[in-house]
Amino acid sequence: MMDYDQVFMQHALSLAQKAQAAGEVPVGAVIVLDNEIIAEGYNQPISHHDPSAHAEMQAIRQAAKKLGNYRLLNTTLYVTLEPCMMCLGAMVHARVKRLVYAASEPKAGVIHSAAQLANSTFLNHRLEISSGVMAEESSALLKAFFLQRR
Repeated sequence: MMDYDQVFMQHALSLAQKAQAAGEVPVGAVIVLDNEIIAEGYNQPISHHDPSAHAEMQAIRQAAKKLGNYRLLNTTLYVTLEPCMMCLGAMVHARVKRLVYAASEPKAGVIHSAAQLANSTFLNHRLEISSGVMAEESSALLKAFFLQRR
């Protein structure tokens, strides 16, 4: 599993670089089913004038269209930054099986950092969660982006 995690996270990092090139916060996401990428996305809230256009949301929308179903059963979502509350909610509603994220997000991450919502008793679906896959690379990309913006 770990080899695949590295491969798919590397692809998510390349998408994060696309976001950065577009002036967006560098976050990328891919959704995998049966070891094949079925959808991808990167942050685009500024360019799309859409606060919900996070990388995860872009990938979830694309995967749902591809599968013809709002349920993304047996999928894994790879993302370069710990998800926010909105994105976790979408993953729960879509029934994503597994979440793999790279860097922690101390201000808004709701998996392990600012809150631990993924295991909340009010949720009707639980995700398998892995963290820290290529965290250093993702953190470096984010730090460089914000240093450049200041």
